[in-house]
Amino acid sequence: MTHIGDSMKFSRRTFVVGTAAALAARGAAGAPARLKRADCFFGLHFDLHPNDKDTALGRDVSDAMVAHLLESCKPDFIQYDSKGHVGYLGFPSKTGMSAPGIVQDSLAIWRRVTAAHGVALYNHFSGVLDGLAIEKHPEWARVAPDGEHARAANGTSGWETSLFGPYVQKLMIPELIEAALNYDLDGSWVDGECWAVKPDYCDAARELFQKKTGLSTLPKKPEDKGWIEFLDIQREAFRQHVRQYVEALHKARPGFQITSNWIYSTSVPERPEIPVDYISGDMADAPQVQQARMEARYISQCGKPWDLFSWGFDKDSHYGYLSAKPASELQQEASVVLAQGGAFGVYYGPTRSGWIDDRIVKSASEASRYCRQRQRWSHRSESIPQVGVLYSGRTLYRTADQVFGGWGGKAAPAMGAVEMLLSCGYSVDLIPDWKMAESAAAYPLIVVPDWQDIGDEVADTLASYVSNGGRLVVFGAENASLFSSRLDLRLKGQASHRAYLVADEFGFARIAGKWMEFDAAQPGIAAYGYGSTDTRKDGVPIAAAVSHGKGSAVVCPGPMTSLYATNTSHIYRSLARTLLKPLFTPMVQLEGDHPDLEIVLRRKDGQTLVHLINLEGAAVNDEVHQSGAVPHTGPIRLRIRLPKPPSKVVLEPEGRVLTGKYAAGEWSGELPDLQIHSIVRVSS
Repeated sequence: MTHIGDSMKFSRRTFVVGTAAALAARGAAGAPARLKRADCFFGLHFDLHPNDKDTALGRDVSDAMVAHLLESCKPDFIQYDSKGHVGYLGFPSKTGMSAPGIVQDSLAIWRRVTAAHGVALYNHFSGVLDGLAIEKHPEWARVAPDGEHARAANGTSGWETSLFGPYVQKLMIPELIEAALNYDLDGSWVDGECWAVKPDYCDAARELFQKKTGLSTLPKKPEDKGWIEFLDIQREAFRQHVRQYVEALHKARPGFQITSNWIYSTSVPERPEIPVDYISGDMADAPQVQQARMEARYISQCGKPWDLFSWGFDKDSHYGYLSAKPASELQQEASVVLAQGGAFGVYYGPTRSGWIDDRIVKSASEASRYCRQRQRWSHRSESIPQVGVLYSGRTLYRTADQVFGGWGGKAAPAMGAVEMLLSCGYSVDLIPDWKMAESAAAYPLIVVPDWQDIGDEVADTLASYVSNGGRLVVFGAENASLFSSRLDLRLKGQASHRAYLVADEFGFARIAGKWMEFDAAQPGIAAYGYGSTDTRKDGVPIAAAVSHGKGSAVVCPGPMTSLYATNTSHIYRSLARTLLKPLFTPMVQLEGDHPDLEIVLRRKDGQTLVHLINLEGAAVNDEVHQSGAVPHTGPIRLRIRLPKPPSKVVLEPEGRVLTGKYAAGEWSGELPDLQIHSIVRVSS
């Protein structure tokens, strides 16, 4: 067969040959051992996406520059560019098309120096997206709904290769194997994957669809017959795409560690079955603290080594790169990830010639030091279950108009629930729907956000959980209908759009959206909504407490959690506390209201760990960024329920022993202050 690279021509420049560098790396006497990804804790990511306009790739990369970065920052691993979405390779290749502007083989230098320092090296490699492959082989492109092969338009639109075609076997896998073997790589981080997948209307997809459904016309929008089945076919094609290259690399280079960016995150919310070696993603969406809260809580449930990267710079939808992030912003984002037991990294951009400025080295070193101070008490810790929030992949797969996430507003039910519960002072986990049956019993309280379609299987699991003594909070009109017979709710009519005012002692907030109504005979009313600010009359029940078997539940048949994703009203928090307080007393409680202070309850090495994260001033969106200064909290009083008096309570990483008292099954004490992230370590 003919590869794209068969026709390539290199310029008459001198560069280091990758194979020689790999041999030197393998044979280097006394080189430190490199960590497996499961043992890595901090890393750096650099990508360039080489293109045909580049004229100086690798020119400014040197052993001294790389060594300076590694010695200053001390990362466990580096991810460096090898192929971007454009499709050009950043190294001299006999398999694919190398970028014409290679002056020096950057990857060879990075491999030589990282090997000497005992640092693992992964390559950044674009998968589904490959504009050059489509340019050379138009028949490899995804077919659009109009029946035409996709063509490059703006950005990466039109660069989607077909998951049903030969691209992965004929080009992608050979390119990956060539880089892995020639450069003695430790692994690959494959980018441009799940988030780039769009429906493919090729003949192969059509045949599978007809066989599965008996329909001859392919659906083009969610209202069309067979839409869900059509998207399921696309998802299975992606799974096979990833499985092919993962298994091929494992066979070609045993011990090679590889993943697909964002697989088995909230973007691909399904049980991990493909043998990727780790889960990883780069958080580009603003605000990244909010994204980190969701992704870290979801990925930590998947049973694989994992890490998340923050971008080292702020950007917005209008101007792209804006400015380097202040250290405090990276520290807030890192803290959210570390508290869930994960590893952390930062993505920076070198110049087109590969130069990494000392300012980047300084920023990376500060981030590394901050993380290392917390490594002993955070990495690979385990959750102490408190409040579990259902993440419904079924809803997203059945109601969204896309193959995979990000889901935007479709994921608002879970995002709002997590944000609201954290603001109320609860330690919160996300529970994927595929894991609910095996996880529910561990949680003293489970919250079901206002998802549209959680399905009978999950509903049955949760009804059984309550019957056996569990505590459940259910939001949403669809969920109220689903649980009506299971929990003996008395509802009337059909769900419809309504608006209610809810009140606390300070004022009113509006909750508008789809609601179900309770029948007048419904007992246990827990909250009321009003049509006006006159609460003396016309109160409408909007939440009810019910008993079921040995347990109990509260049902609020409206869109409260979705609304909290965009409107973090303190009155919504007051209502949430009203509904949850009779059901559950958390293990850790703070004195006073701290909506910007996140509590995460974990355990490691037999010790209880209370992570406290100050998120005051965190970025709100892509236009309102962190100022670079996080206000200190001042003294914080906390209480921790414990079965016996602790032998020691220490504030980490400060190493400060906290004094307190133990009475009636509870330790109480005070933190003198909290800047960004500290851990209360309780030894029994």
